[in-house]
Amino acid sequence: MFADRGMISRVLFPNEVGCIDPEECLKFCGSSKSCSNSAYPKLVLEYLPSGMRGIMLSVMLAALMSNLTSIFNSASTLFTMDIWSYFRPRAKSKEQLLVGRQKEDSYLYTFKSFAAYLAPPIAAVYCMALLWKRMNEPAAFWGLMVGFLVGMVRMGLDFYYGEPTCLEVDVRPAIIAKIHYMYFAMLLFWLTLTIAFITSLITKPPEDWRLTRTTFFTRFDQSDRDDDLELEERLQNELLCSQKAGNEDKAAIPWYRQFYNYLCGFDNSAEAQGEAAVMNKHLRELSNLHQEKWEQYILNMMLFCIIVVALFLFIYFSINPFTKEEVQELQNNKLAALGYHNITL
Repeated sequence: MFADRGMISRVLFPNEVGCIDPEECLKFCGSSKSCSNSAYPKLVLEYLPSGMRGIMLSVMLAALMSNLTSIFNSASTLFTMDIWSYFRPRAKSKEQLLVGRQKEDSYLYTFKSFAAYLAPPIAAVYCMALLWKRMNEPAAFWGLMVGFLVGMVRMGLDFYYGEPTCLEVDVRPAIIAKIHYMYFAMLLFWLTLTIAFITSLITKPPEDWRLTRTTFFTRFDQSDRDDDLELEERLQNELLCSQKAGNEDKAAIPWYRQFYNYLCGFDNSAEAQGEAAVMNKHLRELSNLHQEKWEQYILNMMLFCIIVVALFLFIYFSINPFTKEEVQELQNNKLAALGYHNITL
């Protein structure tokens, strides 16, 4: 879909998007190499009516904000639960809450090809851990590290050499000039799988309790996990500490401590303790993947309908309604309308 959108924009706007003349491209978007980032907005603003323009722009902004919020939320969760808990293993929920609220702005995710250098190793490790019970932590670690390093090398080469203009000779290394970043993402995916597979075979297998409800084949296992028992004990201890603190005389708490609790949203009242108990019960039930029969039927029917609709739309929009001669005629007419009478395709 993205490739079709880009090709349509290059045909309809050869100067603004196609960059036949680097000088015209420089006037339009400030870059003599490519104006591909303006392909979709140009189509929306030029060919959609005023009402649909607002709808499509709102969809674009909503998708952008959704991606950014998911990235920041995932980064905050990983830092709090994996990195911060490593240095502070006895950190309470209040401390983790404060740490997780810290945010940092990042502009790396604005690059369209950046996901192709980070997402494949994560996807490979996730799929392998879900479908293969022999997968262990060293395999996941080294698979991610190797995939990350290879992806960073490719991204560094992309930034160092840049993309040549239409009239320049491509002197970039073959790994950049000959391999598209999407094909590189596929190769990076299989490289991560290979590293993780080899590392799993030469290291110790994971403990049995770690496989409980963590793979596709053990998703219905109802046995107790060691980490679940530890989490339940920890939550119970924190609840007892909160109840003890709530029973203290509020007047005996210094004013700066009361202001700190109010500012950070900490509440030790009886109502808050009841909500904490309900939340603890909910956390214990999160690992339960049991579904009723009617729920399974509904989900399977919805999945079937989504697959059928997606296949129909893909096949329908993949059929080219024009012949090769008609496409060339449309392109030549567009070039002639722009004043390029000496160029024929």
